[in-house]
Amino acid sequence: MDLEAVEAIRNFAVQVLQVFALLFAFALVLLVLYVVYLYLSDITQTKQAIRRNFPVLGRFRYTFEHLGEFFRQYFFALDREELPFNRAQRSWVYRAAKNVDSTSAFGSTRPLNQPGDLVFLNHPFPTLEKDAVPPREITVGEGYVREPYTTRSIFNISGMSFGALSVPAVTALSKGAAKAGIWMNTGEGGLSPPHLVGGCDIVFQIGTAKYGVRDADGRLSDSKLREVAELPQVKMIELKLSQGAKPGKGGILPGIKVTEEIARVRGIPVGLDSISPNGHPEFNSVDGLLDMLHHIRQVTGKPTGFKCVIGVSDWLHEMCEQIQLRGLEYAPDFITIDSADGGSGAAPQSLMDYMGLPINRSLPMVVDLLADYGLRDRIKVICAGKLLTPSMVAWALAMGADFVNCGRGFMFALGCIQAMQCNKNTCPTGVTTHNPDLQQGLDPIDKAERVYNYARNMVHEVGTIAHSCGVPEPRLLRRHHVEVINERGMAVPLSEIVPEVKPKSVIATDRRTE
Repeated sequence: MDLEAVEAIRNFAVQVLQVFALLFAFALVLLVLYVVYLYLSDITQTKQAIRRNFPVLGRFRYTFEHLGEFFRQYFFALDREELPFNRAQRSWVYRAAKNVDSTSAFGSTRPLNQPGDLVFLNHPFPTLEKDAVPPREITVGEGYVREPYTTRSIFNISGMSFGALSVPAVTALSKGAAKAGIWMNTGEGGLSPPHLVGGCDIVFQIGTAKYGVRDADGRLSDSKLREVAELPQVKMIELKLSQGAKPGKGGILPGIKVTEEIARVRGIPVGLDSISPNGHPEFNSVDGLLDMLHHIRQVTGKPTGFKCVIGVSDWLHEMCEQIQLRGLEYAPDFITIDSADGGSGAAPQSLMDYMGLPINRSLPMVVDLLADYGLRDRIKVICAGKLLTPSMVAWALAMGADFVNCGRGFMFALGCIQAMQCNKNTCPTGVTTHNPDLQQGLDPIDKAERVYNYARNMVHEVGTIAHSCGVPEPRLLRRHHVEVINERGMAVPLSEIVPEVKPKSVIATDRRTE
């Protein structure tokens, strides 16, 4: 080959490389412009916190999530395998919160043969729409407090402390709860301005550290408690004994999350770990518990109860017996039962994994125990613990609960993606962080609407289950409406596994009539 041919080939190669370089530069410019477009468009939208905080990566997340629907059959099938909440559960909450179509296509991904799975028994003559009615009203504390609380609500916001949650998150929950007509539990972190901003009903929780109502020694201050109870939004008082993720351990708020505002609300130093005692120093017996509840009720004039995880049950029998001896005015107005698989911003793994009874064991135990002692009408039952889908709420009502509380379901409604960063102040969606850069992704106005949608759609679908079972409203669901898959894959009536105890007549002394 002569020199002229070699030179021609070299020139052609150079020209080709120049063309490729120009194309690459052009593509790079387009990519930069696209990234800038994503950044500018995503930081101004308020619908999705992830896209607002992480404009480019967040957009890819939602794209990959959508593509996963088409590629899942080839690579993985995690719809019902992820923990603590699987994709199917989270997706239902997201759709309900966004108020988009909640129907599914092709068929159920539930195998319908796994031990513990629920099956509701449809009636051949379901309740017609014209015969359906709203959930009936329930009054807590009627005849025993100065200001009893009456509500139709069946699904409410569980205790999540100000501090564990961010200001925008609590604000959105308060506003959404008010629109939905449900209550919001403060958690043990005290009553903050964001709790009150929406105007919703409030259940004020008193934890072992008495945050928000403590004196200089960390004991309960009657004057501060009275001041809280005088607020018309505060409807009930809940004394927290324990919570699902860490029974036997007090609340844990890392110092990095103890801002000036949180410290002021709680009455603690800024920047230091906020560790609650693992029990109330004022009492260590059933008698002491009943005395404390009676005292709080006398100070506040509001329905007063307690929250706990059920472990050993002897003390429950002792409590009922003491109520019979003392009189019904010493009974708690309600008991909130938390499941061993409840959530928390921070908890020791050993307690989270191994301590306490799950709600499917503890709820029927308490309901039946109260019925056996003739106290079922006097004491209302609230339950919580992974009850964030219609089937589980319907199950709890059928099992005998008067109300259902949920925390993590409402966190999903706020945009939580189960990143499991609650204890690190690095929540990417702004729900559990006090980093202002991350909080700005959570728009309280938009998320309040999602909280409202989630609560409303939950009640609607629980009603749909009830109507299919042939009853006109959810509070008429009973155990005979449900069957449970046993270890052989067979459906067994729930009423046979956990026979319902017929409520006895009140046999405790009512000293108000003496």
